[in-house]
Amino acid sequence: MTGSRPDERRARRTLRIGLTGPIGCGKSTIARLADERGGVVIDADGLSHEASGPGSDLLVAIAERFGRDLIKDDGSLDRPALGRIVFADVRALRDLEAIVQPAVRTLIEQRVADAAATGAPFVLVEAIKLIEAGYGARCDEVWLVTCSPDQQRERLTARGLPPDQIERRMAAQGEDLIERLRPKASAVIDASGSLEDTRRRAAAALDAALRRHSGQEPTPA
Repeated sequence: MTGSRPDERRARRTLRIGLTGPIGCGKSTIARLADERGGVVIDADGLSHEASGPGSDLLVAIAERFGRDLIKDDGSLDRPALGRIVFADVRALRDLEAIVQPAVRTLIEQRVADAAATGAPFVLVEAIKLIEAGYGARCDEVWLVTCSPDQQRERLTARGLPPDQIERRMAAQGEDLIERLRPKASAVIDASGSLEDTRRRAAAALDAALRRHSGQEPTPA
């Protein structure tokens, strides 16, 4: 039996897409589309919750840095209280990221490997800190989702976040976040329009990525 040609092996390998962008700009909308299209969606924030569950080593490390009063009576992490601490203090946020990101990265790699083993056509890793945590370099594609600051505020308000928390979270990401991430992106998806517009643009980006991955379309310069 002859072996597969290199391009055939490449076409069968699970495509890795990293999805990032400011809070409230539409990453969840794109992730839902990816799920509908048969991809495996990996939510870094969800994995951080999983990794810091009751009794976990990660929860102990967080409590040692930020105080054991953050552990509730049921053994779970008081996430709103932790958020109030780290989004008001840049150093505290960096310390939390240094504690959490290695554990989340390990889980991401495990989930990607699991998806590849099942023959998934692509995985989409949704993470605000995709680039900063170093995982973007592991992806075949990096998608940056953008919208205006006013749209961020409107969407976060709709989620029930109070104005002071919205401003703190946006400030923690930095006003220049989009411009810092843009050079690393293989696709920029404008989510400033309607839900239908965002889904249409994301679908076009996915179709193009799958064609490139299968060798049917050249990779952008």
